[in-house]
Amino acid sequence: MAAIDVKEIRTPPLTSSSDPPPIFNGDTRLYVSYTCPYAQRPWIARNYKGLQDKIKLVAIDLQNRPAWYKEKVYPENKVPSLEHNGKVLGESLDLVNYIDVNFEGTSLVPSDPAKKEFGEQLISHVGTFTKDVYSSLKGDAIKEASPALDHLENALAKFDDGPFFLGQFSWVDIAYIPFVERFQIVFSEVFKYDITEGRPKLAAWIEELNKIDAYTQTRASPNEIVDVFKKLFLPQQ
Repeated sequence: MAAIDVKEIRTPPLTSSSDPPPIFNGDTRLYVSYTCPYAQRPWIARNYKGLQDKIKLVAIDLQNRPAWYKEKVYPENKVPSLEHNGKVLGESLDLVNYIDVNFEGTSLVPSDPAKKEFGEQLISHVGTFTKDVYSSLKGDAIKEASPALDHLENALAKFDDGPFFLGQFSWVDIAYIPFVERFQIVFSEVFKYDITEGRPKLAAWIEELNKIDAYTQTRASPNEIVDVFKKLFLPQQ
């Protein structure tokens, strides 16, 4: 199991008027946005491995980004990024793997070859899953999202030694939960639909994840998630 969870207070996001932290001073920093599902992935990995004291969390205001972030930290000018050993790395799933390999703590990748292989299949599918569900939000959302959600339900039935995709918590759960979290809220609040209806394994998966502080401490505000959805998909409102 993960190290004892550390309760963290979220500091205000840095804006265009904020001074930069002491960049490249030897500290390790994970740059995130509190509302970004991609940034949430390495954030969960960091928490689960008990690295809160070793990897400092730095929140960026994506609507009012500081110029120094692009100029001095990450030319891609997006989150997440990880400052470590004098270099800066990006891409959420790459960062999950990097944190897992380069820092101590419970491994996020199982040693069982069958589980690892299935995990890699699920990771290769996550982009298709998110694209399909996001696309559904522009049409008959409940009907069009159902195949993608059913795919998760079926995948969760692969192993029976735990409620997670590979039985035990892994990098696959980290890859999917930030998006499922948002879809569950949007479908409930906007479409009055429970995505776990008729999907007991998906319901159990979400329930178990909500018992893990390393994840729950990274969750975005439901109101913020709904607001983002409305701006993206209901611009007339």
